[in-house]
Amino acid sequence: MSVVVALVVVSVVLTVIAPRILGRAMDTIFNGVLGSRLPEGVPLEEVVAGARAEGNDQFADLLSNADIVPGQGIDFDRLGQLILVVLGLYVVASFLSCAQGYILNGLVMRVVYRLRQDIEDKINRLPLSYFDTRQRGDLMSRVTNDVDNIQAALQQAFSQLVQSVLTVLGITAMMFIVSWQLALIALIALPLSGVIAGVIGTRSQKLFAAQWKNTGAVNGHVEETYSGLELVRSFGRDEEMLEEFDVRNEKLYEASFGAQFVSGMIMPAMTFVSYLSYVLIAVVGGLRVASGQITLGDATAFIQYSREFSQPLGQIAGMANMLQSGVASAERTFELLDADEQEPEQATATLPERTEGLVQLEDVSFSYDPEVPLIEHLSFSAEPGHTVAIVGPTGAGKTTLVNLIMRFYELTGGRILLDGVDITTLSRGELRSQVGMVLQDAWLFEGTIRENIRYGRLDATDDEVVAAAQATMVDRFVRQLPDGYDTVLDADGGSVSAGERQLLTIARAFIANPSLLILDEATSSVDTRTELLVQHAMAALRTDRTSFVIAHRLSTIRDADTILVMEDGRIVETGSHDQLLERRGAYYRLYMTQFRGEHTEVDDEDGEHGEAQAAAGETGADAATSPEVPSGGAAGSTEQPSSGKGDAPHPA
Repeated sequence: MSVVVALVVVSVVLTVIAPRILGRAMDTIFNGVLGSRLPEGVPLEEVVAGARAEGNDQFADLLSNADIVPGQGIDFDRLGQLILVVLGLYVVASFLSCAQGYILNGLVMRVVYRLRQDIEDKINRLPLSYFDTRQRGDLMSRVTNDVDNIQAALQQAFSQLVQSVLTVLGITAMMFIVSWQLALIALIALPLSGVIAGVIGTRSQKLFAAQWKNTGAVNGHVEETYSGLELVRSFGRDEEMLEEFDVRNEKLYEASFGAQFVSGMIMPAMTFVSYLSYVLIAVVGGLRVASGQITLGDATAFIQYSREFSQPLGQIAGMANMLQSGVASAERTFELLDADEQEPEQATATLPERTEGLVQLEDVSFSYDPEVPLIEHLSFSAEPGHTVAIVGPTGAGKTTLVNLIMRFYELTGGRILLDGVDITTLSRGELRSQVGMVLQDAWLFEGTIRENIRYGRLDATDDEVVAAAQATMVDRFVRQLPDGYDTVLDADGGSVSAGERQLLTIARAFIANPSLLILDEATSSVDTRTELLVQHAMAALRTDRTSFVIAHRLSTIRDADTILVMEDGRIVETGSHDQLLERRGAYYRLYMTQFRGEHTEVDDEDGEHGEAQAAAGETGADAATSPEVPSGGAAGSTEQPSSGKGDAPHPA
């Protein structure tokens, strides 16, 4: 920046000196023309005295202040030298201006580059709660549109601003050197321009802030609409979404129109002020030349200065709307950068490359809102290699519990131990490197199937990718694709079915070879036939590692070593599938609701239906192949029930 300023200063100095030298060239021409019309050999003093004697005082004053030699014409040698000097000054000034523009452009691009890096780093340090409370499209708009707008403002506005300000200062100094009286007239434009820029600029900045806020709202709506396009059309909500878009788009139009209109008023207003100053300078300058108070060359130079003086003022005015827009975008960007981050890491402990997988929760408490407690004083242990199923009604805290194990959220009380080590003493990266997750939403990335599986462990070989695919039932359908493992998937994995997407996410977790495994309702979006494949794949994935399975389909967790039943953030029951059915408590009610219908939930716990259900629970492994049928039907077939009340159990 110092080099840029230095180059601009030298460039401006050369630029503002040039009109003064050009004025000397004008004087050379003017004096030569007048001298050629005066009698040769007569002293100039006599010519001036003769003019006064004839009563022509104005002409005498003009001659007395001019460097005229009577009878001598234009000195073309001197004129040529002055013109060459002026051309040289402008050439050097232009070269320096290009050099500073090149350096400044590199500077601006580095600033924007670092800004994007800061934003990306900031996003990775923000807690999930930040994203839970904000629209995704608005965040995308801040990261893309607002940063692009800042870049445009810096590139186009800031690069000109430095030179324009220095040019105004340099020209002001030269105008006072030439004629302080005319300089005072020219400076009338400054306070008027300042008032115009201050009044209009303040209002336009608020409008630009509203414009970019509404841009984020429109982008958020568009992103939401496109992401859920199938849902929108399936419910026939196209018109409602269009109406909502029209409302947001209208607000954006009004804010954008107002911002551009108000900021656009700055340039015409300041141009009018510069023209007013120009007229005054031309009139007063002409009178001073006629009276001999300044030379014609100085008057010409001053008029050129006045034009060059108004030009950078006009440029500053023209940059005002872009600067105001850039400031508004910067405020939105800095609001993101200033957001509260997740608690800093205090890594004082480390884990071996592969842990045993003992997970202990000791008196754990957590709430999203301090006024509304969610999990309070919860304690349990998951033994190494065991499968822990977590069931309960919606909002019981199941997903929150596994998010706490992953340190997506920080505890408000208690602690969680992994192999006896408090997870808060581990870096988040080290903790999460021990955990594999298969989520309900099967997220795939744009790329080949091979790349999507390898995402679990980037250094995995092709043979390891194939082995993971074979173990998780992926290889059987990949082999049928024309390009096999090199098949390119869309960003949302649209080229494969929902079940195949889920199998790919299981393969991705398998190749990571984690010590802990979290399955968050991984079979909820697949059909019963594909569910069997997914179950086999998950069984392979759970081998020799501690697993946490969140499930709404109770058929998927019958073989779990331990089932935790959660209600209102508390564990109300713990045990195996058979033990919990025998107790006829919360798990029994969930099971009855899912497989027998709600009308039999509390029909008569000691009666016929209850005994039949208890018997079904006591059959152990046989029950795994015996789906319940609605309303007291008999068991014994492995065909799936046609009833929509729930999916029957499958062989584990």
